[in-house]
Amino acid sequence: MSERGPQDVQAFLDQHLPGTRVRVLEQSTATALEAAAAVGCPLGAIVKSLLFLADGDPRLVLVAGDRKADQRLLAGLWGISRKRIRIADPGTVQQVTGFEVGAVPPVAHVTSLPVWIDASLARYETLWAAAGARNALFPITFADLVRITGGTVATFTVEDRPAEQAPDADPGH
Repeated sequence: MSERGPQDVQAFLDQHLPGTRVRVLEQSTATALEAAAAVGCPLGAIVKSLLFLADGDPRLVLVAGDRKADQRLLAGLWGISRKRIRIADPGTVQQVTGFEVGAVPPVAHVTSLPVWIDASLARYETLWAAAGARNALFPITFADLVRITGGTVATFTVEDRPAEQAPDADPGH
């Protein structure tokens, strides 16, 4: 399978959100902290795209950069045991989405995925989401994010502590 990139995200945006442009930057945007620093926005305005497996079925979870997904809350939403939910490994992320970890956008995946959207993202007028490369982002409003992903808005996150913001602790953005 060929790897997808910013051009695939831009093609999706051209069709579903005309006028929105992918921005390829000089610096890394692979973690929420890096992405927020790169565009000068609050950490919470970064959309982390995390792939979870629930009973083996992939589900995309969009989380604010200053929050983390709570697997107990996700289990309740999905009606399964917390033990039956796990974060996808990098190989599975690549296979299911077509994008590498650190570059997964909320759209333009090779596989159609059910999407859950962190309600706390609604705090911000402009959100920033990964755009298919570890240095690419695109701006989007919360309403447009919900519309173009067809996602379900829910509360399933808790505040993330700064010590947990290390680059390797944020595997899905």
